[in-house]
Amino acid sequence: MAKITYIEHNGTEHVVDVANGLTVMEGARDNNIPGIEADCGGACACSTCHVYVDAAWVDRLPPKDDMEEDMLDFAYEPDPEKSRLTCQLKVTDELEGLIVRMPEKQI
Repeated sequence: MAKITYIEHNGTEHVVDVANGLTVMEGARDNNIPGIEADCGGACACSTCHVYVDAAWVDRLPPKDDMEEDMLDFAYEPDPEKSRLTCQLKVTDELEGLIVRMPEKQI
């Protein structure tokens, strides 16, 4: 289990425990956190679970694969360094303290 902080675009913070094996997207969905729509249900077929990972975490996460890179091209204002799709981030104990920020909107 990892404690993850989701920060809405307006600054509202949600700190939740997410079980190992789930994705960061599923943690948001299961805790009714606004700002992560996850239209494709986690299949990496849309970009509606896009977030900006806190700078301290960028190098601590597994690298993006080609499919995630391609889908991020469709995200709202992607950041080449900080943008990630939460459906591609599997929760482990190593993600304890992860901070993600939602964009202004999902497209």
